[in-house]
Amino acid sequence: MLDQVKIESEPVGVEKPESTINKPVFLISAGLIISVCMYGALFSEHASLFFSKLQDWLLTNLGWLYMGAVAVFFFLVLYLAFSRFSHLKLGPDDSEPEYSYASWFAMLFSAGMGIGLMFFGVSEPMTHFLSPPIGEGGTVDAARHAMQTTFFHWGVHAWAIYIVIGLSLAYFAYRQDLPLTLRSALYPIVGERIYGPLGHTVDIFAILGTMFGVATSLGVGVMQVNAGLNYLFDLPVSTTVQVVLIVAITGGATASVVAGLDAGIRRLSELNLLLAVLLLLFVLFAGPTVTLLSSFIQNIGMYLSNFVDMTFRLYAYEPNEWFGDWTLFYWAWWISWSPFVGMFIARISRGRTIREFILGVLLVPSGFTFLWLTVFGNSGLWLELHDTGAELAAAVENNMPTAIFVLLEQLPLTTITTALSTVLIVTFFITSSDSGSLVIDIISSGGAENPPVWQRIFWALSEGAVAATLLVAGGLAALQTAAITSALPLIIVMLLVCYGLVRALRSEPSVRGMRPIATSSVPVAAGSKGWQSRLKAMLGRFREGEAQEYLTATARQAMEEVLTQLTAQNILQASIEEEPHLIRLTAGQGEEFDFLYEIKLREYSLPSVAFPELPAKKSERNYWRAEVTLLEGAQQYDVAGYSKEELISDILTQFENHLHLLHTDI
Repeated sequence: MLDQVKIESEPVGVEKPESTINKPVFLISAGLIISVCMYGALFSEHASLFFSKLQDWLLTNLGWLYMGAVAVFFFLVLYLAFSRFSHLKLGPDDSEPEYSYASWFAMLFSAGMGIGLMFFGVSEPMTHFLSPPIGEGGTVDAARHAMQTTFFHWGVHAWAIYIVIGLSLAYFAYRQDLPLTLRSALYPIVGERIYGPLGHTVDIFAILGTMFGVATSLGVGVMQVNAGLNYLFDLPVSTTVQVVLIVAITGGATASVVAGLDAGIRRLSELNLLLAVLLLLFVLFAGPTVTLLSSFIQNIGMYLSNFVDMTFRLYAYEPNEWFGDWTLFYWAWWISWSPFVGMFIARISRGRTIREFILGVLLVPSGFTFLWLTVFGNSGLWLELHDTGAELAAAVENNMPTAIFVLLEQLPLTTITTALSTVLIVTFFITSSDSGSLVIDIISSGGAENPPVWQRIFWALSEGAVAATLLVAGGLAALQTAAITSALPLIIVMLLVCYGLVRALRSEPSVRGMRPIATSSVPVAAGSKGWQSRLKAMLGRFREGEAQEYLTATARQAMEEVLTQLTAQNILQASIEEEPHLIRLTAGQGEEFDFLYEIKLREYSLPSVAFPELPAKKSERNYWRAEVTLLEGAQQYDVAGYSKEELISDILTQFENHLHLLHTDI
C-alpha cells in the first residue's frame, strides 16, 4: 500500500541531503544487519541460547518500561485529539486533504491487514482459551477473556504507537518542511544537530526496528505458508523448507520492486484487500453467523469495560511467562513496526487536521481488525466449546501455524479456501517486504522520495535474509526476541518524539495567539524601486546566485543594524549566525522562548504548465525563495527582494509580536 501514495512536489531544502544515500546511516545499518545474519547463520545454537537469555532479561527487568511507554503513547494521542492543537493541519493552513474520506479510510483499512492477522487470528484466542494467564482454561469464561485479551493486543494501543510516529512525521515534514525521516521529530529539542551524528543514530534505530519488525512478520508468515502447502501438497514442515520458501518469496518481492509502483506493489495490494474481504465474508456466512455477530458486539463491550485495567496490568502479583510471550511481545512488535506503518499513514494524510488524523487512524483499522478477530477467533472457540471433533485445540498446541487451515477444514470448499489463504499470506509477504524496503530506503537516503531501485532491492533481500537467519537461530522465539530487542532503543526515541511534538505544537502561531505576517503587510518604502525586485521574486525569477547575494548583502546588513540597536539596549545574548543558505538572528536571555528570526534559502520548481515559455531543462526552471522561520516554525512567506529598510521593518514587527506574546501568554 505504501507505494501507492504519490506525494506532491515539495521544496528542495538545501539542508536536506542531496545524494541518494546517507552513507553513515546506510553503511552502519547494513553492517549491523549483516553481522546479525552472519552470527545467526554461523553460530545458530549459540545464537538461539543468546536470544533466549536476552529475551528473559528484557522481560524480567524492562517489562514495566514497555507497558508504561505504550500507556503514555495512547493517552497522549487521545489528549491531542481533543486539545487546543486539534485544529492544526498536517501541512500549510490552506492545504486540503489529498484523498477523500472514502479513499483515506480504504487505505487505512488495508493498513490494518497483515500477515499477523492470518497467523494469530485463530491461534491466539485458542491459546488464551486453553492456557489463560490466570484462572482455569477450557471454560466459557476462559473463552470470553481470550477474546478480550486478543482485542487488547490488536486494538487501539497498537495504532496509538503508529500515530505517535505518523503524526510527528506528517507534522514536521508537511508543516515544518523537514525531511520525512524520524530524526525530524527531534528538531524542537536539538535543532540543526538532527543533520549530524545524533540524527544518524535515530535513523539507524528506525531502520533496525523496521528491519527486525518486518522480518518477524515474514518469519511467522512463511511458517504459515509452509503449513498451507503441507495441507495442499504434503510438503514437509521444516526449517529447511521455510528457508527455501523465504528465498522464493523474497525473489517475488524483488520482482515487485523492479516492476515499479503501478505494475508491482499497487496491484498486489489491491489483490490483498480483495482476497482478505472474500475470505472474511466466507467464514462469516459459512460459520455460525448469528453467534459471530453477537460475539462481535459483546467482545467490544468487554474490551471497553476492562480497558484501563488491561492497559496497566503487568501481573506484578502473579508473575508468569505468558505476559512476556504475548503482551510484551506485541508491544515491542508494534513499536518496531512504527517507523514503517507511521511513514505510510503520514504519506496519505497530508492536509488532515490532527483530530481527523488521530480519530481516523485510531478507530478505522481497529474496527476492521476486531471484526476479523471475531470471525476467525470466535469460529474456532465455537467449534471447541461445542465439541465438534475439530481437534483445533490440539492443532494450536502442536503446530500453531496450522490453526487457520484446521478451521477451514470444518467449512465447505476447504481446498479452495486453503489455497486462497496461502496465496493471501504470500502476497502479504511480498507487499510487506516491498513496502518495508521502501521505507528503510527512504530513511537511509535522508528522506529522498524516489531512491534508486538497487537500494530497495538490497533492503528487500536483507529482510529475507534476516527472517531466514532468525528462523534457523531459534524459530518463533528468536523472532520474538528480535522484535523485543530492536524496540528498546525506539522506545526512548519515541518518548523524545512525544516531547518534541508537544513542544513544537505549543509554539504554533495560531495556538499562541499570533499569525505570521503576510508579505503584503510590509509596505514598499516611499520613492523606492524595491517593488521591482519584489515582483521579480514573486514571479520565480530569483536564481541561486542572486538569492545568496541577497542573503549575504541585504539580509546581513539589516540584521547587523538591528543587532547593533539590540546590543545598545542591553540585550546581551543577541547574535547573528550564518550557515550555507541560511542566516539567523537571535535575541533574549537564553530562555525557551527567546526571539528567533531566520531566513532560509529554498529551491522550488516552477510548474511547466503555468510557465510554458520557460526553458525545458529542469535546472533552468528552478527558482529560489528566502523564507522566514520564527521560533514558532516556518512562516512560509518570502522576503526575497525586500530592501534593507523593509526587511528591518519585518524583523521589528515580528519582534514586537514576540514581546507582546511574552507579556500576555507565557
